Amino acid sequence: MKTLIAILAAVVLACSCSRERPAGETFTTETMNKFTPVKDQGACEMSWVYAMLATIESDRLAEGDSVNLSAAYVARCVLGGQAERCYLSGGQTEITTRGVAPDLLCALAEYGAMPYDSYRSECNYNVLCRKLKILASQGVARRVGLERLRDRLAYVLDTAVNPVPRRVWMYGAEYTPQEFARSVCMPADYVAMTSYTHEPMGEAVPLYVAANRTGRRFMNVPLDTLVSRTVAALRSGRSVCWEGCTSTAGFSFERGVARLAEGDAKVTQAMRQQAFERLHVTDDHAMAIVGLARNARGQRYFICKDSRGTENPYGGLVYMSEPYFRMNTVAVVMKGF
Repeated sequence: MKTLIAILAAVVLACSCSRERPAGETFTTETMNKFTPVKDQGACEMSWVYAMLATIESDRLAEGDSVNLSAAYVARCVLGGQAERCYLSGGQTEITTRGVAPDLLCALAEYGAMPYDSYRSECNYNVLCRKLKILASQGVARRVGLERLRDRLAYVLDTAVNPVPRRVWMYGAEYTPQEFARSVCMPADYVAMTSYTHEPMGEAVPLYVAANRTGRRFMNVPLDTLVSRTVAALRSGRSVCWEGCTSTAGFSFERGVARLAEGDAKVTQAMRQQAFERLHVTDDHAMAIVGLARNARGQRYFICKDSRGTENPYGGLVYMSEPYFRMNTVAVVMKGF
């Protein structure tokens, strides 16, 4: 019996040790904004929802408010809206979880928002997209009309995601989802920026990446301005939604760092432009930047809150070097100055 107990104790100890986070590099924090708990987006491509909501949450915390927003509610509304448009297009448009951060701001204006504790889901949104596409296509074939389609959509969404509460309760007050969203933020307060020389500087320009399906426009500014405004926002207590490329060899969520594989040489506007035009840089992920840090050599890093869970050395945070930021940032969204 003693031998069995010893074996079981060894197994438990081994399991607990295997769950310990690996040791990470040492960084000195320069600025760290408040942020809500790290979430896990799972296999869906909705980092743009998680990152923009996380940015808004941090901004509210900086103002003394506390709010934790539901990504599931936004996902349900956005995909339901896509299914209606797919039907009205005769089944010709896609239903997808891809998007860019400004899409989230537009979704808040159209559909409102829900607190995280009021609306959660373990839905597989990739499967849901396929179900909604089939439903829309069947509706087209049968010419069912919008009213009947919406009834069927509501049933599928209630079953796959969760039924939506009619009202939001927060601090003893009652809101509709739209009223709650307006109490959290005004989408027009946020500015989306990019930096590429094939479009005119100082203008709102289209960003031709696959994720920008809705044709959102971004203010085009020089690269140094993009960096300086991001740093200034963070130092003033505002967080920044980052969109860019994480499919390079230098990005590792597991290690919690993102740096250029080629080293830490300064990235110029021309180098960045060439990487984008040759399709080495894509818009494949989004995170909320919540702080600034320095490594042992004094080099600046951006502290990013990812949405891939907490299983890395920094509890879900990723430290991104400034050269990586300069090369791989496709766009940022922050509160206007």
